[in-house]
Amino acid sequence: MTEDELNALPRVTMGRRELLVGLAAGTVFPLAGCATDGGGLGAALVSDAQIMQASQAAWEQARQQETISRDRTLNNTVRRVGQRIVPASGLTQYEWEFVVFDSDQQNAWVLPGGKVAFYRGILETMSNDDQVATVMGHEVAHLSRNHAAQRARQQATAGLGLAVVNAGLGAANVQNLDTWSGILGTGVTYGVLLPYSRQHELEADILGVDYMARAGYRPSEALEFWRAKSAQNARRPVEFMSTHPSDATRIENLQRHIAEQGYA
Repeated sequence: MTEDELNALPRVTMGRRELLVGLAAGTVFPLAGCATDGGGLGAALVSDAQIMQASQAAWEQARQQETISRDRTLNNTVRRVGQRIVPASGLTQYEWEFVVFDSDQQNAWVLPGGKVAFYRGILETMSNDDQVATVMGHEVAHLSRNHAAQRARQQATAGLGLAVVNAGLGAANVQNLDTWSGILGTGVTYGVLLPYSRQHELEADILGVDYMARAGYRPSEALEFWRAKSAQNARRPVEFMSTHPSDATRIENLQRHIAEQGYA
């Protein structure tokens, strides 16, 4: 598509607040979707710089709108684990930030640029730092593999009609809110995300376990975490797991990988 053709796309101006809604690019429990290599036309429609600018603004919005936990133990735990997982991933180029939101929601997410949020609800289900590292590793793995950008470009290439001409913090021109939210891999709020693919999710599980091992955590605790989630889901279906790779598939894949790598 040429620049003239891009300029000819129908546009409406979206204000800053609308633009920022829903930019969290990687919960540990999103829905299933499609994968792509993230190049070609998609890269022309959605640049890394645009995603990074919007993500930084979304992070600021999330911190303003969510209640930040004042629990020193929880915050120290997330920060401590994150500061071990990040060097193991090699992603030291980002200015990493970690926050705990005071909510019962059992979730966590990451934004491009190294902004990580955990919710009190999910931390309260974890037995030790190793299980926190399970989720932290998963989130960092999404960033390491550039899954958010791949998702964005796949949707752009699929013809969603993104017409971004200014992705600064002031405003951006897009066809509609759903388009922009979808392009960035999110739904209508930063806590309810549109899908990563199953391939992405399973890849993040495996790579996250590798990061755990490099950082000195016990990969076997990833199995304990997912077994506990599986038991929870058997009693009460959890919305954020509804169309995710099945617990059985995740556990089977992790068991195989842990055995192959000789992890404890």
